[in-house]
Amino acid sequence: MVCISAQSGPVKVCLADPAMPEKSEAGLPAGWEVRHSNSKNLPYFFNAATKESRWEYPANTDTEKLKAYMEQNHSASVESQAGGGGGRGTGRDGKIRAAHLLVKHRDSRRPSSWRETDITRTKEEAIAILEGYEKRIRNGEISLGDLALTESDCTSARKRGDLGYFGPGEMQKEFEVVAFALKIGE
Repeated sequence: MVCISAQSGPVKVCLADPAMPEKSEAGLPAGWEVRHSNSKNLPYFFNAATKESRWEYPANTDTEKLKAYMEQNHSASVESQAGGGGGRGTGRDGKIRAAHLLVKHRDSRRPSSWRETDITRTKEEAIAILEGYEKRIRNGEISLGDLALTESDCTSARKRGDLGYFGPGEMQKEFEVVAFALKIGE
């Protein structure tokens, strides 16, 4: 694996060794690489041969390898995500800052993620998983941010679930209503 980070450029590039046509260290199929968007501060997937880029990993990815690779190479620093909790941040212009952990189900708007190409769990199963996570977080066993790093179906997992600042009308309505109703630290 070779990683290049241009000092003045917007992208960090990690390439698989061309002598290894099979899956890379990141578990990606041949031709795919992980790049990092400096503007969004998120990793994405790029196929140099086809010039295709996407936020979700490509088909035939070894998801366990990818998960381990992403945790090691593309996780947000703990210092920059103080505690990894959700809730309101101090925003301007009516904006708030929130973190979340998303568990998709087969009836989700787009039932795939960086973790799973084809999500088959039911809505009830997803709710049960979330309830288990909530219990672990409330018991102090783990923080939202630490859990989001490996378990969230959202690409914000790389930033410990942090969605940054957002205002009214910028998120899905159901999420927005709940996020704006939270108290700081909730």
